[in-house]
Amino acid sequence: MATSALLLPLDQPSPQALRAAAARRIWSKLWPPLLLSVAVIALWEIAVIVFGVSSFIIAKPSDIATTLFTSSEMLLEATWITTQEVLWGFLISIIVGIAIALVVVRYAWIERAVYPLIVLFQVVPKVALAPIFILWFGYSMTPKLVLIVVMAFFPITINMVLGLKRTDDDLILLMRSVGSTRNQIMTRVQVPNSLPYLFTGMRIAITLAVIGAVVAEFAGSQNGLGYLIQFASTQLDTALMFAALIVVSLLGLAFYYLVGLAEYLASKRFPHITIDER
Repeated sequence: MATSALLLPLDQPSPQALRAAAARRIWSKLWPPLLLSVAVIALWEIAVIVFGVSSFIIAKPSDIATTLFTSSEMLLEATWITTQEVLWGFLISIIVGIAIALVVVRYAWIERAVYPLIVLFQVVPKVALAPIFILWFGYSMTPKLVLIVVMAFFPITINMVLGLKRTDDDLILLMRSVGSTRNQIMTRVQVPNSLPYLFTGMRIAITLAVIGAVVAEFAGSQNGLGYLIQFASTQLDTALMFAALIVVSLLGLAFYYLVGLAEYLASKRFPHITIDER
């Protein structure tokens, strides 16, 4: 009887206890940035009042909050336009980045010919490319998408190439020993192995996509958050300018965590994907 008692399973925590533990983990990650943000905002407000800084130079957080409320309709309209540009540009960047990575790894001569040019192209200042793309494609969404793709595809390509090349050599030799072709090895072994690297590149690319959309709107646009920031600066409306900057930042943060959610969902299908819990 004593032996059988020792073999009884330990009590499992209740669902309520698991939810409470999860809530504590989430709160432990949220309170430091929230506390720092509140402290910075409070010091900002006090400094502007105490030193008598002009509202044309820097607006008080309270004025920015008021502008966020009073200009919410205009900000929402601009946000929707920029969101569409970022989404389409990011999706195209994923397709282009993955395609280049697969071709570069599959054909060594293409890597030797194209890879240095890709790296060299990234050195070109992207702000200088925006007016050229507008000259070529006009004031439609096309030049904005082109600039986003030019900025965002590179980290996807670089990271996926790294993941494709870091496949276990013994596993590749095993696949060859059973008669697998190079294409089969790539699709069944190398591509699944590269997924963690791909999502790392996508996290970087989505932030660059937001930056690319705003830069393109600076160069030539009549709508979007970038245009709104530029318009506010010409009107010396610092509160509106900061309000639009806050919306851009929140938009980029939301997209970043959406990519993290996609990585989490993909890990359910491919358990070997390592999730970044930061």
